[in-house]
Parts: sequence; structure tokens; C-alpha cells
Amino acid sequence: MSVTLSKEEAYTRLGAIVREMHEALTLLGSNQLNSIVQEIPNARDRLTYVGKMTEDAANKVLGLVEKAKPDCDHLATHGSELSQSLARMASAEDFSVDRARALLMVCGKFADRTARFAQDQAETLSDIMMAQDFQDLSGQVIKKVVDIINRTEVQLVQLLLDSSPGASTAESPDPSATQTATMNVNDHRLEGPQTADDALKQSDVDDLLASLGF
Repeated sequence: MSVTLSKEEAYTRLGAIVREMHEALTLLGSNQLNSIVQEIPNARDRLTYVGKMTEDAANKVLGLVEKAKPDCDHLATHGSELSQSLARMASAEDFSVDRARALLMVCGKFADRTARFAQDQAETLSDIMMAQDFQDLSGQVIKKVVDIINRTEVQLVQLLLDSSPGASTAESPDPSATQTATMNVNDHRLEGPQTADDALKQSDVDDLLASLGF
């Protein structure tokens, strides 16, 4: 039967848990665990940096698009006007060499303007592509943060095993499983989402916490 705790009782029990965990970390914390604790603020800074890089790239791309759009609209308008002029000239009864020569000059200027526009847009597209170069670096940063989280999970699970009541008589975890988890954490290849066989299963962690009374 479940028992409803008052706010004071819940606060007291939470404080006891925090105190116990603090003492356990102080007494049992290994160099690796301490290293992870020191890396957490660095991981937060890295994620903040990734967010800034992403925002800067998005703003740069939007700026380039906004800069290019008026030129596109201007070229489309002049192209439409030139097309109408050519159509009128073709249907005119008083077609003359002078009018044809004048219109050819207009067509030449439009062709020159179009060539410059194409060159400018090629540079704009190149700038947009270069603005995406942050993805390689941000992917590496995110992977390092994920590694920190994975190592933290492995170490905390091991800490719960070591500090739980009856830990000395409890069945030790499978060394091969621990080694596999460590290998997965230290694998520095940029991979996609982990499968259930490669990752530390959440159900296993939940079962472990339940067996320890958490």
C-alpha cells in the first residue's frame, strides 16, 4: 500500500539522500569519477558554444538570402519588360533598323547584367555552403558531451552497486558487460543512434535501481 508523504517528510528524505550521495562520492569517488564531475561544466559550455555556432550560421544564411532576393526580383522584372518589348517589336508594322539596333543594345546590357547576377549568386551560394561548416565541429562537440553522459551513467551505476547495502555479498556485475560499456563510451567514431545491443539499456538501469530500493 502506497503512503503519501508530506512536503516536510519528502524534503527530509530528499536531504538525507543528497547527503548520503555526497558522502559516498567523497569516500568512493575514483579519479575517473572526479574527472567526469570536472568535465560537466565544460560540457555545458561546449553545448552553449554549439548553440551559438548554430545561431550564427542561421543568421548568416538568412542575411545572405535577404540580400539576394531584391536582385532576383529586379532581374525578373527587367526580364519581363524586355520580353514584352521584343514581342511588340516583332509585331510592329513600322519595324526599322534603328529600332532593332536600339533593342539589341538593351538586350546586350540585360545579358551583361544577368551574367554579373549569376556570378554574384554563385558567390552567395558558396557563402551559404561555407556557413554550414560548423556542423563538423558541432558534431564532434556533441559527441564528446554524449561520451561524458555515457561515462557518468556507467560510473553512477557502478557506484550504486558498490555503495548499496550488502554490496560485498551481492553478485558482481558481468565484467564483459562492463568492458563492453566502456568500449562503447571510448569509441570515438561519429556514429548514428545506438542500437539496443550497443547501448546501456535503460531497462537494465531501471531494474538495477529497483533492486537497490530506489
